Amino acid sequence: MLQTAEIQQRFKSVQQVVNQAEQVCQSDGSVPSEIRDCIHKIAEQAGRAQSVMQSNDQSSMIQAIDDLEAMGDEAKRVCTSTRPSPQVQSVIVRVHDELSNLKHQLH
Repeated sequence: MLQTAEIQQRFKSVQQVVNQAEQVCQSDGSVPSEIRDCIHKIAEQAGRAQSVMQSNDQSSMIQAIDDLEAMGDEAKRVCTSTRPSPQVQSVIVRVHDELSNLKHQLH
């Protein structure tokens, strides 16, 4: 089980990848709206989760990561069905993988 400080540090990495995905989706006009919506929702949820990460309440932190990971799963499913550009697909997979790896380290 990760310690609180480690969770917070890993979450910062997740946020960076989510921010990068959001930038890629905004700069690429050919991104399907379903993917754009998924990434936007993940970014919003990550913003809300930021305050949870500062709370030092591990159970709330784990729940926030679990919620984000489920959203990452959805983004990956949408990506598989819509077949965006390789750059977009790559960044979506990175978001999913970061969230999934963190979740599995917490359980």
